[in-house]
Amino acid sequence: MLVVATVMSLLAAVWIGAGDAVAAPSGSAAIVAEKDNGHRQIDMTVWSPAMRAQMGLRVLAAPHDSSSAPTLYLLNGAAGGDAGSNWFDRTDIARFFADQNVNVVVPKGGAASYFTDWRHDDPRLGRLKWQTFLTQELPPLMDARLHGSGRNAIAGISMAGTSVFQLALAAPGLYRAVGSYSGCAQTSDPEGQAFVRLTVEARGGGNTVNMWGPPSDPEWRAKDPYVHAAEFAGTSIYVSNGSGLPGKYETLDGPGIDGNVGQLAEQVAAGAVIETATNNCAHNLQRRFAELGVPATFHFYSGGTHSWGYWNDELHRSWPQIKAALAG
Repeated sequence: MLVVATVMSLLAAVWIGAGDAVAAPSGSAAIVAEKDNGHRQIDMTVWSPAMRAQMGLRVLAAPHDSSSAPTLYLLNGAAGGDAGSNWFDRTDIARFFADQNVNVVVPKGGAASYFTDWRHDDPRLGRLKWQTFLTQELPPLMDARLHGSGRNAIAGISMAGTSVFQLALAAPGLYRAVGSYSGCAQTSDPEGQAFVRLTVEARGGGNTVNMWGPPSDPEWRAKDPYVHAAEFAGTSIYVSNGSGLPGKYETLDGPGIDGNVGQLAEQVAAGAVIETATNNCAHNLQRRFAELGVPATFHFYSGGTHSWGYWNDELHRSWPQIKAALAG
């Protein structure tokens, strides 16, 4: 709890809306706009009936000579991709997947939402039905537009490192592989609830009561991947986390720092504390899977804060396992 309290004192409130509310063009999900950015990158706007909003996403389409390809969904963290804090701006995915037969889909928005379906519209965060959007509305659209094979995987960082497990629980069989980088799978015990409130309330300005009800509500346990760990048997799982200690990217020329002393100080301070907290969660999940006999890959690295340089490395490291699951 001390770690969580320290994180709360270090983070400033950040929020970005999930999408712009508009009149529904139809009763079903649909791609309403596209912009080809070249190099197989496409910006899409998708109408979500569940959200009652137009949702943005950026896609890296599989090579044009591919008649069918699986799809990897990459979720951003608590900022929802705001201010360049997203997979396309902060990692090398465009280059890394250039010769891979896979569609990569990165949704925009979802800050502080846990990418879940909220019970009530939130005065600050709006209408949030991310689970429905990501598991029911979006996959058939992407398969139809991108010649998808119907084989999917999902991976995410930080907040989304929790959400990827929750989405897999909500849609059994939809994802063949799950990648969680610096996430916390616990949501219903006191420490897990405090971590969720840190993200939703202290950082995003939302109200977790609108999300899953008060702390005593059964929904908190229903959404807890740690509690339901046995249900991941048969899914290819990759979990990684740093120790929180400064590592190879805590330098002035590190990715995203670019000589900024203030940015480096923030990464060393806040990034270290958050990563220490998620590291504890990841070790707890490892023990839980071991107790249940559920196979999973865990990679713990001794130096590393809560930052994009390490998540880029972990995507590279996990890709062979995810690729094999998508091919199976």
